[in-house]
Amino acid sequence: MSPTEKTDTPEVSRGSMIVAALSTVVEWYDFTLYLYFATVLSRVFFGGGDTSLLATLAGFAIAYGMRPLGAMAFGHLGDRIGRQRTLLLSMLLMTLAMLATALLPDHAAIGPAAGGLLLLLRCFMAFSVGGEYTGVVAYLLEGAREARRGLITSLASAASEVGALLAVAVSAATVGAMSTAHLDAWGWRIPFFVGALLAGSVWIARSTMQESPEFLRQVKQDTVPASPLREVLAHHRPALARTFAISALGSITYYVGITYVPAFLSSSGILAEGRSLWLSTLAAAAVILVTPFFGALSDRVGRKPVLVWLGVAGMLLPLSMFGLMAGGGELDIAGGAIVLACLAGGVSAVGAPATAEQFPGEGRLSGLALGVTVATAIFGGLTPFLAELLVQRTGWTAVPGAMIAMVALLVLPVFLTMPETQPRLAKARARDQAAKESSDI
Repeated sequence: MSPTEKTDTPEVSRGSMIVAALSTVVEWYDFTLYLYFATVLSRVFFGGGDTSLLATLAGFAIAYGMRPLGAMAFGHLGDRIGRQRTLLLSMLLMTLAMLATALLPDHAAIGPAAGGLLLLLRCFMAFSVGGEYTGVVAYLLEGAREARRGLITSLASAASEVGALLAVAVSAATVGAMSTAHLDAWGWRIPFFVGALLAGSVWIARSTMQESPEFLRQVKQDTVPASPLREVLAHHRPALARTFAISALGSITYYVGITYVPAFLSSSGILAEGRSLWLSTLAAAAVILVTPFFGALSDRVGRKPVLVWLGVAGMLLPLSMFGLMAGGGELDIAGGAIVLACLAGGVSAVGAPATAEQFPGEGRLSGLALGVTVATAIFGGLTPFLAELLVQRTGWTAVPGAMIAMVALLVLPVFLTMPETQPRLAKARARDQAAKESSDI
């Protein structure tokens, strides 16, 4: 069965689709919260000092290394036992991890061990969420009508930004409501308790979801793969490479162009901590607005041309936007942050259906796990740390923009040569190719 072939199973209910789309709120709330709260956590768990922020960002990068392992584990489960049960399990583990983080002792109580415990919980959280985004993307793609796959699947990205928006809003409100002393003593726990409550609520809602119609088809036809990852590695290596390229650009534009920006602005002395967080709220809101537009656009003109346009924009815009934020006034800073956020939102919106459509239903989650999360671990988890390190070492505030431009330059040839996966256009191209081959005969 081809990646774009329509199944004969019915669509899932609107309620199940809504629950699935909103589920990514929790994942991105947690990881965005960690980066938005990086300067606070550096004081609470690493004692402050010149290297504490780097240590906090390094912990984020190290924990991200667990994400591909979790993705492959949950991807295997999703391909073997079903999407719904796997998503339910991962959310339960996320709830426990968020609650445990909120209850951690700080550096003042137990010294350097506090940073170690935070890192362990980050690793557990990263493992738990490894299959979250890819699982939700696959579920939405498999439950949507072919003509609206781009729009519906992009809702996972939009909901992610709701999580990011909620994280920055809770962070900014917490920072603004109390003194630094109270914030460091106990106030930092509030956003993590909010996250635990949110995760628990989503876990309850997920128990009502239907199973994916694609997985039900596999069960009915007895095509559930015994070893999904082996199946993908044996038959879909070019799809893995394309998925990696799409996710590489999506990850670096998101993690450097959105979530690193508050730490960049505050650590560079451009804006105060609280103001940089509120600026990120505007950026997240902008992404929520543009994400469905890019998803719907990819349904209309195809995934490939939209990705090419975004790749060109990724080469041209980030350098100037980081330069604008470093040297301009508050309006310039806001404009630069919003442009970067919209670029990242566009790549994520189109990348969601484009990556999932690279694989057939059999082994789809395992393929996404390997292609998407390995790219995310490299270009998402590591890049905020590298960006901060390079800014400190070189003094060049446009370094983060140069990092994005370099990745865009490297992946653009992949976008230019990849096949179209939007079902209607892919089928029309296949018919044209078949007609041409028939006429040649």
